[in-house]
Amino acid sequence: MRPATQPERDHHVKQNEFLNQLIEAGLLLPSGVRGVYGRNATFERIVRGFGSIITKIAKDDGAEFVDFPPLVTRSNFEKTDYARSFPHLMGSIHSFFGDDARHEAMLETLAAGGDWSTHLGKSDLMLCPAACYPLYPTLRGTLPEDGRLVDLMGFVFRHEPSDDPARMQMFRQRENIRIGSEDDVREFRDRWLERGQAVLASIGLDAQAEVANDPFFGQSGRLLSVSQRAQALKFELLYPIHSADAPTALSSCNYHQDHFGRAYDIRLPDGSFAHTACVGFGVERVALALLKTHGLSPPRWPVSVRTALDLD
Repeated sequence: MRPATQPERDHHVKQNEFLNQLIEAGLLLPSGVRGVYGRNATFERIVRGFGSIITKIAKDDGAEFVDFPPLVTRSNFEKTDYARSFPHLMGSIHSFFGDDARHEAMLETLAAGGDWSTHLGKSDLMLCPAACYPLYPTLRGTLPEDGRLVDLMGFVFRHEPSDDPARMQMFRQRENIRIGSEDDVREFRDRWLERGQAVLASIGLDAQAEVANDPFFGQSGRLLSVSQRAQALKFELLYPIHSADAPTALSSCNYHQDHFGRAYDIRLPDGSFAHTACVGFGVERVALALLKTHGLSPPRWPVSVRTALDLD
């Protein structure tokens, strides 16, 4: 492993300083595990305020709102190809399936300080790594002529322990998903790219759009990253929470082509596979960007920002 450069060390120090400030202010409540926090009422008011902005836009667009638990069935998870592309981020749910004897053996292992989790077996569930994943299986079949537009928010999990408060293991994504023809889906993604910048600018966050790629795993993943960038399938709206040299993605706008249409047999009226795109905001990241930019006391924020977030 190469040693960290001075800019990287400085960036890490800034992350820790901001995290400590958030904890001291009571905005984040540490759990003892890196990247897992509780949030206080002030933090949640900011999240709800930002959510209300997206809710209004989605409602005006005619999007239908749906809600899912932060879970996806193992069989449907396997269809996403996530295990091939992001094995380092997965979270599998295991439970106890034994009898009394197995229970006694587990308790003995626990009492001895051993690894009692070896007595558990895999369940039919995975922790959800993207808010839109539970949606696609519900769309199986033929879409209406004009496709579907869905608005949702959900907790997601990614096994990525970090001291960066903007890189949590369990966090929320607010997503709008378009399912339809290639032209409609591309137009939706491009429109939201501009709209997302305008939304963030309205609350004092001047985010910049850049072509991006997902953190694909391994050597084959590096090839996928190059391909994703070359086709401009993913854009991110970046904002310097910690530094201008390493800005944080507050939003991503993704065009999946017909990947999910094929995986879940979602079809257009002409029989072809549907294309999909999603725009997602990391709502905790938006809240953190607001707190870093405007200060840890929302009552002192600019009036225009407080009004936009309905904090008064």
